[in-house]
Amino acid sequence: MIEALELTKRYGRVTAVDALSFTVRPGVVTGFLGPNGAGKTTTLRMILGLNEPTAGIVTVGGRRFRDRPRGLRHVGALLDAADVHGGRSALAHLSALARGNAVPRRRVAEVLEEVGLAGAARRRVGGFSLGMRQRLGIAAALLGDPPVLMFDEPLNGLDPEGVRWLRGLLRRLAAEGRVVFVSSHMMSEMEHTADHLIVIGRGRLVASEPLEEFAARGARAGVAVRTPDPAALAALVTAEGAELRREDDGTCVVSGIGAARIAELAFEHRVMLHEVTPRGSGLEQAFMELTAGEAEFRGAGGEEGRSR
Repeated sequence: MIEALELTKRYGRVTAVDALSFTVRPGVVTGFLGPNGAGKTTTLRMILGLNEPTAGIVTVGGRRFRDRPRGLRHVGALLDAADVHGGRSALAHLSALARGNAVPRRRVAEVLEEVGLAGAARRRVGGFSLGMRQRLGIAAALLGDPPVLMFDEPLNGLDPEGVRWLRGLLRRLAAEGRVVFVSSHMMSEMEHTADHLIVIGRGRLVASEPLEEFAARGARAGVAVRTPDPAALAALVTAEGAELRREDDGTCVVSGIGAARIAELAFEHRVMLHEVTPRGSGLEQAFMELTAGEAEFRGAGGEEGRSR
């Protein structure tokens, strides 16, 4: 279990992480979300002892990570896939890590096979694509067979097959009773992968709750429907336990049931529909609404930007 209590990190006058408290429990995939500049990477680095907190404490299994002599046996982490010597082969890189952490040599071959790099084991990392580097970083995290795993943006550079593979891997690791903590900006993948979410903004806790509860906050996402008989449609969807609201342009937005069910109800009761369009996911909408004021910088087009 990872436990943070009043965790704070300041750089001069800038507070990157602000009295942040949370718990990451085993057996579930916990997503770590926040706008750019929210303090996600700084938090992960403090968990690993790479950054010293200004105040507060964070422990892994009841102890500070830096107090554990063989780190990879306790926590496996991928923070930066590019942080590997390009002149080394994948085999040499993992072998060095295994020796330094008293990990059996056989594990090197096992994790290379697991991440799909067995055939590239003797190739220099400098010639790897970003997706291959990500897989190597994941192999390094798995090397010590640790009970706690942390990944910072592990989906970057992966192709669709790689994304599906990683999704299955994360869920399997959690099912084995491990702590799985994943920082990502890809809402769609978190929606398919995470069980619990920890959301931060400007270094402060915004939410810590099951994914379903968090996504329910974004009920306004809904399904946009255009119909010449909105009253009849409202009666149908209300009977199903859903909600309908009218927008200024006459569009009906239905939340609580999906587009397919709305179309089925309209067909069964002969209510004409001119449009049925699903909007953004509930998770994405909830995230945007709760973190709207938490971006450090915001451009005229609404995009935020600051290094984490």
